Amino acid sequence: MFSFLKLIARVVILATTRFKIRGKERIPASGPLLVVANHLSIGDPVIIGSNLGRQVMFMAKEELFRNRFNAYFIGQFGAFPVYRGASNREALRKANQVLRDGKVLGMFPEGQRSFRDSLISAFNGSAMIAYHNKAPILPVGITGSEKVRGFKWIFNRPRIEMNIGELFYLPDLGRGLKRSQLEELTDIIMKRIAELLPEEYHGLYSGQGKNDTANN
Repeated sequence: MFSFLKLIARVVILATTRFKIRGKERIPASGPLLVVANHLSIGDPVIIGSNLGRQVMFMAKEELFRNRFNAYFIGQFGAFPVYRGASNREALRKANQVLRDGKVLGMFPEGQRSFRDSLISAFNGSAMIAYHNKAPILPVGITGSEKVRGFKWIFNRPRIEMNIGELFYLPDLGRGLKRSQLEELTDIIMKRIAELLPEEYHGLYSGQGKNDTANN
C-alpha cells in the first residue's frame, strides 16, 4: 500500500506543482536515519515521504488521527501519533524503535507548521532522540509548500523545492545532558536546516544559513 500511495502522491505533486529536488544522492540507502525538516504545510510529510526513496515513519500530531480517513491514509504512510502536552512515552518508545530497527524516522523540530512562512522556535525532541540513539541526521529544507493552502494553488502550480543537505551527527557531550546542552544541540539541527533555505525563510534562526540553496 505504501508503494502505491507514494506513486500516487508523486504523480499529484508533479501534476499540480513545479517540483524540484536537490541532493537526493545524499540519502543513505539503508540503516537508521533521522530526517529533520522545516514545516510550512500539511503536505510536507507527503512531499518528503514520496520523494526520499525510503519509507519515512513520521511523528504526527494526534489531531490528524481523529478522522478515520486521515488516520488510515497517514498511517499507511508510516505516521504515528504524538499527544502534545502529554508525556508521550509511547511515541518516544516508537521513535526509538524505528531507529533501532534501522529504519527512517521523520521529524519537524518546530513541532507545528509555521504560519510565518519561516523558521520558528524548535522543541528539543529531535535532538534528544538523535543524541540518545547516536543516529545520523539528514537535514531537509522545503520552500514553496506554504503556498499549498486552500484550493486556488492548484491553478497556479506553485514552485516547490526540496533541498537535502549533508548527513551529520550530533557531538558527544557525555551522559546526563543539561537542558542548556540539549538546546545547543537543537540549535545545531536548526542551523543545518537553515543552511538549506533562502534567507527569507530563516526566521528566528536568521544569520545561521548560507542564503544560497543552489550551492547545495
